[in-house]
Amino acid sequence: MIIDSHVNLHAPQFDEDRDAVIARARAAGVGLMVEISDKLSSFEATHGLAMAHADIWCTVGAHPHEAKDHIDLTADRLIELAGRPRVVGIGECGLDFHYDLSPRDVQAAVFRQHIAAARQTGLPLVVHTREADDVMAAILTEEQAEGPFRFLMHCYTSGPELAEKAAELGAWFSVSGIATFKAANEVREIVTAMPADRIIVETDCPYLAPMPHRGRRNEPAYVVHVLDKLAEIRGWSRDEAEARTTDAFFALFDRIPRPEGA
Repeated sequence: MIIDSHVNLHAPQFDEDRDAVIARARAAGVGLMVEISDKLSSFEATHGLAMAHADIWCTVGAHPHEAKDHIDLTADRLIELAGRPRVVGIGECGLDFHYDLSPRDVQAAVFRQHIAAARQTGLPLVVHTREADDVMAAILTEEQAEGPFRFLMHCYTSGPELAEKAAELGAWFSVSGIATFKAANEVREIVTAMPADRIIVETDCPYLAPMPHRGRRNEPAYVVHVLDKLAEIRGWSRDEAEARTTDAFFALFDRIPRPEGA
């Protein structure tokens, strides 16, 4: 089964042709998509997509860029929203010290609320991290010591030390179109060391379109290029890559019923 574990179909880039984009994904063999929440103000749109389509599920959370607008966000509020039908994860959340669109201490505080919600609900945490390796490693280590939670390092492009620490703490990893970029040798190197049973694929559409679509709007149908590149990097056949990522996906997003034969 081909699964796109991270789509942003609520984004305005899809306002003109959202239904056609979803139809193209299905035609390309994508059997399931996870629509990601980036802020609570758009959660109704995110949740609405999951409610409207049998092959789309969703998460609830606030991206670190949006943390400044979620200073009062509590784990209880996230838990309440996560109780809705078809919500299968907490996030996207984490740390982004590249753009610093929210103060770093605020990002960390909001991130910890998401972790608490993931711990209490048992839902997987979708983690965004950029140029924050040391702080991310420290928070994940501290919080796992407080009590276990499952988490996904989404679209992983950070360093090998954080990857190693996250893997040690039980992380899943998702590979995106960045792995297809010519200059992304360091990313590909890290992909070779990821735990084989905890790797999944994503587009992060409308961003990060893989080769040969780089520079254009990304969409879920293009996840097949990511899967092909993952197979090449790991030395797997295409069928093996599909089987392994499917198993890893359903082990992580275990609130989603696995279709017969998938």
